[in-house]
Amino acid sequence: MGLSGALAYNKVGVTSGIEDADPHMLIQMLIDGAIEKTNKAKYFMSEKQIEKKGQQVSWAISIISGLQASLDSEKGGQIAANLDNLYEYCTRTLIEANSENSIDKLESVLGVMNNIRDGWSGIREQALALNPKS
Repeated sequence: MGLSGALAYNKVGVTSGIEDADPHMLIQMLIDGAIEKTNKAKYFMSEKQIEKKGQQVSWAISIISGLQASLDSEKGGQIAANLDNLYEYCTRTLIEANSENSIDKLESVLGVMNNIRDGWSGIREQALALNPKS
């Protein structure tokens, strides 16, 4: 299978995953996507591939902005407020990491996002009980 075939297969896999995902899993996929893009930015930064690094940082910021926009402050209360602050920190730190070419700042974002992912994974059963898939 050529590169174009592999890319097409990958897109089908992602699309199928989204179609089959419950709301909790969709958020999990976004968190994982932000982590993946930040890791890729770190790689491209270390390889001095500035344009590719910038693209990955931009994509990570877009994903995190989507996560931030999905917060429901009425239902989420203090947890939503804390997540909002963490997402804001990640966005600001990604911008700084990009402009300063700072791997340490990317590592800081990865630490925060991995903690969020761990917490999100830990509440899966509870979330599914509150919002069963129709």
